[in-house]
Formats: sequence, structure tokens, C-alpha cells
Amino acid sequence: MSLFFAISKTLGYLAIPSTFLIGIGLLGAILLLTRFARFGRRLMAVALLLLAICGFSPLANFVLYPLEQRFPKWDASRGEPDGIIVLGGPLDADLSAAHGVPVISGAADRLIGAATLAHRYPNARIVYTGGSPNLISNDAREADYATALFQGLGIPKTRLTMERQSRNTRENAEFSREMLKPKPGERWLLVTSAYHMPRSMGLFRKAGFPVEAYPVDWKVGTKEDLLKFYVTANDGLQLVDIGVREWLGLIAYRIAGHTDALLPGPE
Repeated sequence: MSLFFAISKTLGYLAIPSTFLIGIGLLGAILLLTRFARFGRRLMAVALLLLAICGFSPLANFVLYPLEQRFPKWDASRGEPDGIIVLGGPLDADLSAAHGVPVISGAADRLIGAATLAHRYPNARIVYTGGSPNLISNDAREADYATALFQGLGIPKTRLTMERQSRNTRENAEFSREMLKPKPGERWLLVTSAYHMPRSMGLFRKAGFPVEAYPVDWKVGTKEDLLKFYVTANDGLQLVDIGVREWLGLIAYRIAGHTDALLPGPE
């Protein structure tokens, strides 16, 4: 396990707003039992206020919108692609292993988008790259269950390539390049969530694998939706977590030299 992977996973879990603010609130509750009770009450009040802001306010929209708008929809007029790469994330490998069937935990549009492309372009190869993103992993790998899922969607196994060792987006890019060895002139589409596309494109470029962005799974609509409030706090807080995690990932990869720009965009 690389030090960067371990640190990024640990800090990533601790730094997302929901975990961080709940931690502040718990610290405040503990301080109530000490001579710092006044400070503890303030911490609890701040944590509650910020949780409400994250959950109900339009904050999530402002965090996600610049990420999702960075890459436009793919232009189909450029012709048929040679291959389609789907980034892992939609499948829960542990639950899939427990039940013996593919279990989708989120970002289903990545799978739907890839399947739609596969039927539209019957000569294109389909590649699913995803192992286990867990800090302490077992033998369950996303890619092991993606084959059955795609076959169920009518895509023959002969068109499928599974990359099952990668643990994060950087390894998605590097291991895919090593496995596929793309030839000059080949056109590969990269299918992932729109908010995740800037970091993904930056990492694939750094890995020396030129791909074309095929964003899916948008969370925010148009500019008119930026001021949208959330009725259920869980919805807003979940999106704030997603956006903040993505921005932290962009910053971390840029500092580590794994990308050439803080917010990669179209070339």
C-alpha cells in the first residue's frame, strides 16, 4: 500500500464536511464535562449551524457546478470510438460479494451510459476499471461483478475487458494504459460522473493515455438551479460531501504532481 494512497484515504474520510462537523459536535459534547464547557457549547452550536447550511442551503450547487460544467457533452459527430472506458464507483464490491450478484450503490449513469454507447457502437471495446477503493481491502473487486452486469445489459463477454487492481482514479488511468496499450490514432471515450471528469481527465493525460470526455451523472442543472434550496438535509449534505471530496482530490493530486493543472479542462 502506497503512503499517498493511505494518507489520501484517511484524510479524505476525515475532511468531508459531514464527518468533520459531526466530529466537532462530538468534541463539543465531551468538553461539556470539563472546565471548557462554555467552549464546548459554542462548538456544538457552530457544528449544528454549519450542518444545517450544508444540508439545506444551495452550497452544494456552487461546489459542484464548476466541476460539472468543465467538460461539455461528447460530440458524436466526430465518429465512432475504438473503445469505451468506464471508471469504477457504481458497484459495491463488498455487497456484491455478500449477495452473489452485482449491487449498484450509486452513479448508475456510468453503467447506463456505457451500455448505451456499446449498443450504438458495436465494434467498440468496453473496459471497466475498478478494484477495491477501501483502505483495508478484501478480495472483492468491482470489475469481477461488472462482467455479469454488462452481459445482462446485452453486451457479449468477448467485447469486455476488466481491470480489477486499481484502487483510485490515478491507478484507473495508469493500469488501463498498461493493459490496453492504446495505439496512436485510436479514440477512447472516458465515461464517469461529470463532477469527477476534471480530475479523471487530468490523471489520464498525465498517464499518457489520451481520452475523450463522456460525462454523465450530473447533480446540478443549469445556472438557474444554483440558488436551489434542499428540502431534505441529507440530500444537500451528501452533495456537499461529494463536491468537497472532489476538490480535495484535485488539490492533493496537483500538489503530488499527478496532474498538470488544478482544474483540468478541454484541450
